Amino acid sequence: MLPPALSAEPTRTHDEKTSADEAATALALAARAGDPAAVEQFVRALQRDVRHYVTYLSADPQAADDLAQDTFLRALGSLHRFEGRSSARTWLLAIARRAVIDSHRRTTARPRPADTDDWQSAAERTQPRGLPGFDDGIALAELLRALPEDRREAFVLTQLVGLPYAEAAELSDCPVGTVRSRVARARSFLIQSLNDAERAEPLGAAA
Repeated sequence: MLPPALSAEPTRTHDEKTSADEAATALALAARAGDPAAVEQFVRALQRDVRHYVTYLSADPQAADDLAQDTFLRALGSLHRFEGRSSARTWLLAIARRAVIDSHRRTTARPRPADTDDWQSAAERTQPRGLPGFDDGIALAELLRALPEDRREAFVLTQLVGLPYAEAAELSDCPVGTVRSRVARARSFLIQSLNDAERAEPLGAAA
């Protein structure tokens, strides 16, 4: 069974997305004016989107909490500069994107103890897929790591976070058509990979 992000477009309507974005933007502006309750509500309203984005974009679920926290710390520190010209969600995800890039640069700058994968990653890749506890979310997270970064970002922004294609294009600094192409290619790859996994013979079945 395909995850919802692959089988259909996000379920929220355009009006619902617009309303949610307007509410988040209003909270950001109120927080900027010094309303402490608005700060808490702003974080709560967008925390899920930010965590989804940094989890899949960084391809490192272990770092998701730290990246999300870093994103909100940066955002609250620069909230005085937010003027509401774009939606608060787009503004916040742009900050999240920079946080992921900075984290990646710090990681790649560190010396590696070896050029091989750690034993945990190797063990996870050998686990059979039909076992209880291996759900669609885990499968999708693993497959997303195999995508090129630009396709992964386009897919995460539009299909998992629910950002409109125009806003995803603005955030990624590329034409809308490019985002649509990247999403289509990412979806095709993910669907094919999941279908292949479902058709694969379970380990031990031939014994």
